[in-house]
Amino acid sequence: MKANSKISAAVAAILSAPAATAVMAAPADTSTSTATGTELQEVVVTANRREENLQNVPISVQALTGETLAQLNVTTIDEFVKYLPSVSTGSLGPGQNTLFMRGLSVGVLGTQGQGSVGNFPNVAIYLDDQSGQLPGRNLDIYAADLERVEVLEGPQGTLFGAGAEAGVVRYVTNKPKLGVTEGYVTAGYGSQAHGNQMSDATGVINLPIGDNWAFRMAVYDDNRGGYINNVPSTFTRAGTDIGLARYNNGVVPPNSVVINNYNIAQNAINPLSYQGIRLGLLWKFAENWDALLQQSYQVMTAQGVFYEMPNGSEGTTFNQYGNPCCGTPLPPLSVTLFNPNSTTDRWENTALTIQGMIGSIRMVYAGSYLDRNIYQSQDYTNYARGVYGYYYQCAGGFSAPPAFVTCYSPSSVWTDTERNTHLSQELRFSTPDDWRLRGLLGLFYEDQKVYDDTEWLYKSVPNCSPTYTTLCFLQLDPAVRVGQTFNDPNIRNANTGFFDDFQRGYTQRAVFASVDFDVIPQVLTITAGTRYFHIYNYANGGDIGSFSCKVYGGAMSTGGICPAPYGTNLNTQNPNNLTATGFKSRANLAFHPTSDVLLYYTWSQGYRPGGFNRGSSAHLPGLDGENQYNTPKDYVSDDLTNNEIGFKSLWWNHRVQFNGAVYEEKWNNAQIGFFCPQCDVGNLTFGTNGPNYQVKGVEISLIVRATEGLTITGSASWNSTEQTNSPSLINNNPASAYFGQPITQQCKGPYPVVNPALQCVPIINVYGAQGSPLANSPPQQSNLRARYEYPFTGGYTGFAWIGFAHQSHSLSATGNVEAYDQPSWTTYDGALGVMKGPWQVSFTATNFTNVNASLFTTSRQFVVAEVPQRPQVFELRFDYHFQEK
Repeated sequence: MKANSKISAAVAAILSAPAATAVMAAPADTSTSTATGTELQEVVVTANRREENLQNVPISVQALTGETLAQLNVTTIDEFVKYLPSVSTGSLGPGQNTLFMRGLSVGVLGTQGQGSVGNFPNVAIYLDDQSGQLPGRNLDIYAADLERVEVLEGPQGTLFGAGAEAGVVRYVTNKPKLGVTEGYVTAGYGSQAHGNQMSDATGVINLPIGDNWAFRMAVYDDNRGGYINNVPSTFTRAGTDIGLARYNNGVVPPNSVVINNYNIAQNAINPLSYQGIRLGLLWKFAENWDALLQQSYQVMTAQGVFYEMPNGSEGTTFNQYGNPCCGTPLPPLSVTLFNPNSTTDRWENTALTIQGMIGSIRMVYAGSYLDRNIYQSQDYTNYARGVYGYYYQCAGGFSAPPAFVTCYSPSSVWTDTERNTHLSQELRFSTPDDWRLRGLLGLFYEDQKVYDDTEWLYKSVPNCSPTYTTLCFLQLDPAVRVGQTFNDPNIRNANTGFFDDFQRGYTQRAVFASVDFDVIPQVLTITAGTRYFHIYNYANGGDIGSFSCKVYGGAMSTGGICPAPYGTNLNTQNPNNLTATGFKSRANLAFHPTSDVLLYYTWSQGYRPGGFNRGSSAHLPGLDGENQYNTPKDYVSDDLTNNEIGFKSLWWNHRVQFNGAVYEEKWNNAQIGFFCPQCDVGNLTFGTNGPNYQVKGVEISLIVRATEGLTITGSASWNSTEQTNSPSLINNNPASAYFGQPITQQCKGPYPVVNPALQCVPIINVYGAQGSPLANSPPQQSNLRARYEYPFTGGYTGFAWIGFAHQSHSLSATGNVEAYDQPSWTTYDGALGVMKGPWQVSFTATNFTNVNASLFTTSRQFVVAEVPQRPQVFELRFDYHFQEK
């Protein structure tokens, strides 16, 4: 191949681009929602596993092309989700989010331990053909060198299987191109309010190798300064702490340890970086046959936390839910943390795609293997103010005179070491797109494994007497704990009070088919499809706690005798696996009254895998003295059915695109997770099936090419959500005289039951009241932006755009647990720039009114944590790209 100076320069720039520069727009692609001239260009999507004009697909689809992502200056899902109405997120920071569509959310229980006990998401994230779903930690893909991001709304169980219950987000990468030499380098530098500077660089090159080979490489390095401040603080126990109030008469021991965070207090504690590379090699090995091998690697590193605390640790009191509130007020974007915090999220994906023609039939094989490794450490010191912190940090007994109580250090953390492997293979056969009767047949297999070791290091009371070390949890011979540890058989840190050590996962085998028939060619089409699936779901390992493995001391000393460790061994439970089989189907009716207007009706179903709890424990004593409720060992798949009527249309000589849909979705036997000690159902998170929900909604989108230089884009959604039943916990203890009956009260007091002193009180219905809204389900979301391009003399073209995104308020949880009211917000973004030939320079502004409203609020860290918008950001950005054929 002849040497090319542009190629050499591009390669040199890609390999040497400094981290002190940042990303600009990718080169324009052919599938974009903007256009030259006055006519909108079509967007090609693969929602039906074949390439189609978005305007001809009879489901609600949103697509952000690579050019659009670059114009909006967004590279992560936390940034571009605001431009996707009907999509919301519950996120505690990068790599710690869960996506929701059309309001189908019961809330987010947190990050720690979710690899072991969290529900699998009901929205699937795909990198090309590889699913990347993980409880509480959706795959955080950096949007470099993408052809588009496709958002398929509503159940996609027929074509995408388990996990695509409420919808799919697909990252579609740019593939190597034969016979084309192209590349681009994008770079920039920026600053943000209340924080440090940021920089990022991306480089892409596509090289033909002879006539039948092509190589493509994308590399990126994004470094973002922090904006959360850890302010100096002390942590002093108070008589209002729940544990002290309940077990020590609200008296703070005079020798209670006081700690401070002075050695780690500083500003901008949450810097964030993304580094990655994607390599693609395309081989055309025969006429109409090619093979594509892609290798992706990314590491995300974050320090600190990405939430703010409205109140500090000192002065904290608790509300009726047992959650913290009302401490010393803190400035915005501030926290009081007493231990360092960090997250490393590293993943790589290998994908092989082979496609070609067998006569008139197209065959596609897509195989992928994802390997993801996560380590996270977070401060958990406020756990000391809860009920159970007292057990692990204060010695002297629960009925001892306060003078005999000693409270040791409240400093504590939790750590999570998690690995996820995901193998998927799919083989599809499809007929030509121009046949009147078209068909698609597919075979699918996946093997999803999650390895999780979450440890809560909150035990500061000294260990047991050496005389009894063989009985202590921390010294227990690993051979004794066979089955209760899966990932780490070693003796734990002396401060470990409790840990989860599990492997869980599922294998899925499926066959799916879809048929389209043109009743009237190019006018009326009927589509029907179904998927038969078989899922084997399992869990191994267990959890162990050091509940009483400590020295009590003082006059109430037990001599340091420790009982055997408590916990659950899932391998001894029967069963610890689930099998699910069945069909999930869809049907569409598409009617083209004109070539530019589509009217459609869609009916579709979705599902996701079930899961297991950490064990079963008995709660809620009844009139006969028997506990009425055993937390379930497992929960099964829930079901979602969608009915949707929509339209897609082009007007004014293809200068206006106006699409919309009206839908009703019914979510039955929904999986729901509980952490509800105040409900008297235990202090461990557990999952069940229970409520039914209904969502009614409307979506619209509009693109107007008003003039050759002015494009206006907007979209909006309205969702009404409600719980349609109010199930009760059912007495599931066969030994109880009231077995099978709804549980309405619990009874505590002297036994036998004939004793009139027995006291019965109503229980809280953990599922919530009928008519309650779903969580993280804003009733209204919208965005609008306008971009104007105008030519100057000398071949220069200037451009400017401005836009806003709005989300109405929502609740953070559903059911009878504390739900925070997450307020409405509106943010504004924009850019100014100039371009000439292959060069472009721009000045961008994100959140330029510096709005700070909580995107997600939770108290799962035993502090009230509010995740704010990223503060105001200004960036200077540069771009250079070229193409030769």
